[in-house]
Amino acid sequence: MEKSYTYTGPIFILIAATLWAFDGLIRQHLYSLPPITIIFFEHLIGLIILSPFVFKYVRETKLAKQEWWLVVLIAILSGLFGTLWFTTALGKVQYISISVVFLLQKLQPIFAITSARIFLKEKLDGRYIKWALLAIVAAYFVTFKNGYVDFATGEGTIVAALYALGAAFAWGSSTTFSKMLLGKVDSKVSTFYRFLFTTIVALPLLFLFSNSADASISIPTVNQFGWLALIAVSTGMVALLIYYKGLAKTSVHISTILELTFPFIAILLDMIVNNTVLSVSQWIVSLALVFSIYQITKLREENS
Repeated sequence: MEKSYTYTGPIFILIAATLWAFDGLIRQHLYSLPPITIIFFEHLIGLIILSPFVFKYVRETKLAKQEWWLVVLIAILSGLFGTLWFTTALGKVQYISISVVFLLQKLQPIFAITSARIFLKEKLDGRYIKWALLAIVAAYFVTFKNGYVDFATGEGTIVAALYALGAAFAWGSSTTFSKMLLGKVDSKVSTFYRFLFTTIVALPLLFLFSNSADASISIPTVNQFGWLALIAVSTGMVALLIYYKGLAKTSVHISTILELTFPFIAILLDMIVNNTVLSVSQWIVSLALVFSIYQITKLREENS
């Protein structure tokens, strides 16, 4: 039983990271929509689909004042700003130079680990630091061919990098707050409230950032609604449920490194879909990334 518990958390996080790797490919079909429109409708659709399945648990769960604050904070940081800045970064590089957007996956652990030490008082194993550093360095070289970042190519690339940095902060710090909430609230209830409050907070922004020319909201087409629904039931709601289930059984500093599989898998998908060819150096560091993730998972087993 103990062994099952040990492996379940990291496995769920790896599955969620794999689903997230498809997110950029799906969002490229929504490039004509403003980012805030995408955020609002994907969370609204996810909330509608999720509600019938979790309403019973939500009704039976009473949140304390601190838990309400955590729910709202997570919704604003992760659901709104993290997703908004990530989507905006993709839009700034026309969904082509996605390596710049993957900056967030290299910087996110810094914010998550720092906030975990501050708020959760988590202590870092010396062996974890060794493998974490290897994972972060390897992820960097997997993302950027030969370690070179050319910010001069592509209009808006530097701005996209800044948005990616903002997303890294939002998602990294949100990981710690989610961990604090999951210690007291079921993952299904946490997911419901995140979608609910993100939808509520995004609604006024939807009107605020509407088209100034005709003061109207950009309504998705039927085809775009299909892509939004796909995001909600795959890389959105479903991935988040799986992630929260894994996070409840995994320390923050372990989960953030496991999430580095996202850029690794995303680059493989980019190679398949967009015919991107990885260099020899990228393949070598990809193996280093996978090996470090394996070692971290093994370390999690030993310390449980």
